[in-house]
Amino acid sequence: MIVLHTPRLTLRQPLPKDIPASIAFWSSPRSHMMGGPWTAEETAAEFQGLLDQWAKHGFSLFTVTRKGSDDGIGGIGPFYPDTHPEPELGWSLWNAADEGQGLAYEAAIAARDWFFATTAFRTAVSYTDPQNHRSHRLCERMGAVVDRAAPNPYGDEPTLTYRHFAGGAA
Repeated sequence: MIVLHTPRLTLRQPLPKDIPASIAFWSSPRSHMMGGPWTAEETAAEFQGLLDQWAKHGFSLFTVTRKGSDDGIGGIGPFYPDTHPEPELGWSLWNAADEGQGLAYEAAIAARDWFFATTAFRTAVSYTDPQNHRSHRLCERMGAVVDRAAPNPYGDEPTLTYRHFAGGAA
C-alpha cells in the first residue's frame, strides 16, 4: 500500500471504512461545485471507481488523514477515470472545519509531487467550476495555470481548467 507523509497528514490508499465520511460530504450541498450532491449509491460507485483506478493505473485519489488518526478527512491526489482525456489532480475536504488550514495544499503538493515522480506524466489538469474561487487559488498557489485549450470531459458544463506541471511551475 502506498502511503505518503507530510508534517501534519498521512495520505493512504482508500479503504472501505472511508465510505461513510465520503458519503456525508458528497451527499451534502458542500459538494455542489464538484458535481454533487450525489446519492449514497452514486458515492459508493465513485469510490469503487477510485479503487479500480488504483488497480489499473497504480494511482488515484488518496484518503487524507491527520497524523495520529486513521479517520479520513478528505480525498486528494491524481485520478484518471476512463471519461477523462488525461489525469486530473483533485481535492475535497469532507468537513468544513478542516478548511482554511492549508491541509488541502499540503496534501495536494505531496500527492502531485509523488505522481510526477512515479509516473511518466509531466502534466495533469484540475477541472474546476468557474465559481470555485477557493480551488482556483489552490491551483495558482501550486503553480498551475489556466489552460483554455485543454479538452473538457464534462461537455457543455462550464469548466475552468488549470494545468499542473512536473516541478510545480509552468
